[in-house]
Amino acid sequence: MAKRSARRAQKQPAYYDIDDSSNNVRHLFDEPAWSPLHQSQKSSNKRTKGHRREEEGQKYRKNIKAQNPAQQKMLDAIDAASLVFATGAAGTGKTYLAVAKGVEALEAGKVKRIVLSRPAVEAGESLGFLPGDMEEKLSPYLRPLYDALCDRLSTKRLKALTAEGVIEIAPIAYMRGRTLNNAYVVIDEAQNCTYGQLKMLLTRLGWNSSMVVTGDPAQTDLLPGVSGLEQVVEKLSKIEKIGIVQFSREDVVRHPLVAEMIDAL
Repeated sequence: MAKRSARRAQKQPAYYDIDDSSNNVRHLFDEPAWSPLHQSQKSSNKRTKGHRREEEGQKYRKNIKAQNPAQQKMLDAIDAASLVFATGAAGTGKTYLAVAKGVEALEAGKVKRIVLSRPAVEAGESLGFLPGDMEEKLSPYLRPLYDALCDRLSTKRLKALTAEGVIEIAPIAYMRGRTLNNAYVVIDEAQNCTYGQLKMLLTRLGWNSSMVVTGDPAQTDLLPGVSGLEQVVEKLSKIEKIGIVQFSREDVVRHPLVAEMIDAL
């Protein structure tokens, strides 16, 4: 037995007790075993966490900052009036600001729920019969509102608030007969609403509620003369307590080409 132990000792490599202050020199038998990946993984994890924090900070900003005087006018109008019309050129941030102010009001406790609605009108082409239940059929039409909400709330919280009914996204057809109290209401793509539909929607406004109507009369998908947005805005412009904000091509905040295309088209 003694001879076998001696042979094993001879076969085992020697243990060198060398100062490991330098990263280039390591013991032959570290406990626990050292790997060159450990340090890189730690630094990578730190960078990933920091990058995630930066992304979250950028994605879920709580403070809204106007990009131009027209946007500032819209923000001020929403704070001052219970009913605001924001009309004009595409790409000016009308829908985003309306939804963002709704989330801000909900977070501040000014309202108990957010109701977002837009007409289920196809943009110049027929999609036919969509599969699924009612929610799945309407999802493509209401997607822009989801996108705006996802930019202000995390996906997990948005799902929770939607499941609780705090945030409701509904087509215009289901708004008749309702009274929206303690709510922040956004009517998007109002240029695709008829005069009768807009009249019905505007009269849903209840106590302690605010409503923002957005749309671009130049991009209606209805037949000529059917859209009622311009007519409604013209008639209600005489009421001082209603805010009306008009956006132009100078207020476009999308790609610079959008403004040029608006003029050309």
